[in-house]
Amino acid sequence: MGLPRCHGFLELGSLVCGAAPTSTALIIGRSLAGIGSAGIFSRAVLIIVLSVPMRQRPTYIGILAGMYGVSSVAGPLMGGAFTDRVTWRWCFNINLPLGLVTVLFVSFFFNPPQSGSPKNKPSWKGQLSNFDLEGSACFLPAIISLLLALQWAGSKYPWSDSRIIGLLVVFSVFVLLFVAIQWWKKDKATVPPRILSNRTVWSCAAFAVCFGASFFLLVYYIPIWFQSVNGASAVRSGIMNLPMILGLVIMSVFAGGTVSALGYYTPLIIVSAVLMSIGAGLLTTFRLSTNSPALIGYQALYGIGAGLGIQLPLVAVQTALAEHDIPVGTAILMLSQTLGGSVFVQVGQNVFTNQLAVELRGVVGVDPKRVSSIGATELRERVPGKVLHSVLVAYNKALTNTWYVSVAMAALALIPAVFIPWKSVKGKNTGAPTACDRGRVDR
Repeated sequence: MGLPRCHGFLELGSLVCGAAPTSTALIIGRSLAGIGSAGIFSRAVLIIVLSVPMRQRPTYIGILAGMYGVSSVAGPLMGGAFTDRVTWRWCFNINLPLGLVTVLFVSFFFNPPQSGSPKNKPSWKGQLSNFDLEGSACFLPAIISLLLALQWAGSKYPWSDSRIIGLLVVFSVFVLLFVAIQWWKKDKATVPPRILSNRTVWSCAAFAVCFGASFFLLVYYIPIWFQSVNGASAVRSGIMNLPMILGLVIMSVFAGGTVSALGYYTPLIIVSAVLMSIGAGLLTTFRLSTNSPALIGYQALYGIGAGLGIQLPLVAVQTALAEHDIPVGTAILMLSQTLGGSVFVQVGQNVFTNQLAVELRGVVGVDPKRVSSIGATELRERVPGKVLHSVLVAYNKALTNTWYVSVAMAALALIPAVFIPWKSVKGKNTGAPTACDRGRVDR
């Protein structure tokens, strides 16, 4: 699906969400927007691939990753401001003018190189036949079953409940079917075995899973810590999360420039895993009395590590693969990173919910279920003052224990990182002309 179609789905989904009269309509709109947004980042990477020589790509991909970091902070801040001052619907409506400007900008300034005569292009039926419908039909229920099991197990139902066991069985069956279909469909599969068997691809994909798990879990739960334990508002918690994001943005651009200058990316990926592990470990030491220098410094250290590693696996895959395989390799990495984040945010939710229930049992006069249902920003208003400190201590313990999952995944990322081959972007000369070489980018 091309970039205009991706934006089309995003815009349509945002329009439905902004006008949604019911929660069902909101869910449908979010699904449509998700279909579109899933392809936008990878298509942005492919624009860089088609426009910039290999040696210069790390710099531009680093800038792209930096903008991703900026948007991850600006988005929640704008959303909080819209919700507080206007209406939550503008969290979705804002995508309409911004998306239109983006589509017009890309359409005007970028024209991709043509790969043959328009007459030789496959029809939409031919393009649909190349889509892995069987694989998708197995992958989606597998992931949905896993996410539901992780969300319900231990909180809504015990792990031994037939519903949880059934969901895990469904997940296992569909995963096995998905693997078999990928092997059967070869190069037409969602994850072609020929490409995944490349050492750079599978090691970078494994790193991306671990990175996404560690990074997105902290991005989700650190603002909750600021809102609940620190007493910050939703908007202020986003501001207090800036040290991590600024570290990511600055080091992402720095890493891209360094690789463009020196050529090698593997050392920085290894350093990324090490710094993320240390930073996440230090974050687990947060307490009610933690001072501002520690709050800033520990986040910044983790952000520096994340900035070094967020985009370099994409550079590694582009260096290792032939030009015609780069889109698939990029899609595999984006799938891996998103999947790691989606699954382990649910793992974190499971750990947090169960740990909070355990910690609150020791607080006299508190109903654990009632406290668990209170929003983070309302905790100080709805919990009686005589037990508030004990509840905040329990919240802090539950959240920091949840962050150990991030520590573990960041440390685990070091294993695939050391398997990434030491190749240089300077050593790849594809000879394939870019859009700039063909004079197809309007200036």
